[in-house]
Formats: sequence, C-alpha cells, structure tokens
Amino acid sequence: MEIAQDKIELISRIIKSDRKYPNNEDLYDDFFNETCKRSVAILDTIDSEATLETYLRRIVTTSIINVLKDSGRIRRSRTGYMSTKEVALEEKHVDRPDYSDVVISYSSVKIPDDPEEIVIQKELLTFVAETIKKIDESEPDKNYLKMYILRYDRGMTQSEIANELGISQSEVSKRLFTLMEKVRIVIE
Repeated sequence: MEIAQDKIELISRIIKSDRKYPNNEDLYDDFFNETCKRSVAILDTIDSEATLETYLRRIVTTSIINVLKDSGRIRRSRTGYMSTKEVALEEKHVDRPDYSDVVISYSSVKIPDDPEEIVIQKELLTFVAETIKKIDESEPDKNYLKMYILRYDRGMTQSEIANELGISQSEVSKRLFTLMEKVRIVIE
C-alpha cells in the first residue's frame, strides 16, 4: 500500500517536531519506517486532518521510543525513559557519599575582630526581630512572624510555606517582600 505525498510530509513534520528527535537525526529513516508501519492501516480511514495529526503524534512518539530502545539509546526506568548515558539516582548504589573532591573555604565568612562588633550585630538582629514582631502584631492576618520563622529559621522554601499556611506561593513571595520592605524602612 502506498502512502500519499501529503501524508508522508505530515509524518515527516511530526517526527522532526518531536522532542526526542534532536540529537537522534541519524535515525530519521528508522523513525519514519516504524511510524509508517504502525499507521498505514488508518491513514486513509480518518477524514479529519486534525484527528489524523493527533493520532499520528501518538504513533510517532511510540515509534521513536521503540527505535531508540532498540538502538540502545534509551532504556526504561522507574520514572520513565532515560538516556543510556544518564544514571538514575535510585540506581546509584553508594554506601557513603564521596566528598574527596569537595573543598571548603571559609574566606567569605567574616568573624568579628572585637567584642564591640559582636554586640552591634546582636543588637541589630534583636532590633530586626522586634521590628518583625511589631509588624506582625499590627497585621496579624498576614502571618509575617510565622512566615519569617519558617523561611529564615527553618529554611523552608516558599512553596513549603504556602502549603503550611494554606496560601499560594505567589502570596508568600509578596508577603515576604512586603515584610522586608517594612523592616528596611524602619531600619533606615
């Protein structure tokens, strides 16, 4: 059975637009042949161009995955398909992490030279904490103090804070920014 030229061009275009096609161009003929083999029976039965294109996209994706598997370029993992050049995290069997190439530098840490500096830093931190408490008391519905503690004491991400407080991540971002602006105004 022969495939019409317009259908050949459609299949070719879909193959070249698939996200797995880049870096695998040398397998184009295999992708094309596999797609044609899988779709030849339905090409003339579907009248709608949009329906045919949607169906062909699925067939192309399946065909590309099969060709890449057969050629040894991808393999199945627990999370889906991955390149054979990659190593899945769950497949690494390491008893202890290797930190032999890690270099720790303390050059960016500034240790105060004298007790006066330590006292000044402590006073500044105390002032900031008191300011945040006052801001929180003036607008208790905003949860400024709780957000500050979650973000800067516990190191939670904005998404985690959003889940904790039952608000959106963008709202967390806006409130933290507003809080820092209010603290900055008081400090100035």
